[in-house]
Amino acid sequence: MRRIVKLTTSFFYLGHSPIMPGTLGSFAGLIIYFSVKDKIPIYAFSLIFLFMLGILFSAEAERIYKRKDAQMIVIDEACGMMLALFLVPYKLWVMILGFILFRTFDILKPPPAKAIEKFSGAFGVMFDDIIAAIYTNLILQIITRIFTKC
Repeated sequence: MRRIVKLTTSFFYLGHSPIMPGTLGSFAGLIIYFSVKDKIPIYAFSLIFLFMLGILFSAEAERIYKRKDAQMIVIDEACGMMLALFLVPYKLWVMILGFILFRTFDILKPPPAKAIEKFSGAFGVMFDDIIAAIYTNLILQIITRIFTKC
């Protein structure tokens, strides 16, 4: 079971990278986005499935790694990246901007993400990235609507 928890929460061991594991986890979410972007039901299912896996396994991963929100846990970044791009137009500049915004919000943790991050277990692991993803998605929705009207 430990192997399954590590494999899942590290997103196929991307989280074990010595260089920018969170960014690699976000990039994995971007790859999934790219794979399912035109298939909204599959996209939504993938997003919900990732989120549920994160909720189910993150607390156990913290116990295994003996650290709160250990850097090896990157399923939250993959899930967050997918949510950040959910239902935004598929354009390269939108993907790049979304990636940059999501990583920025994930690192800076604007309110209430900073407070949520302090919670223990799966809630603290997953929901700070969900907040970063919501901020990113809202900004992308506004920007893409402005630029498609011009």
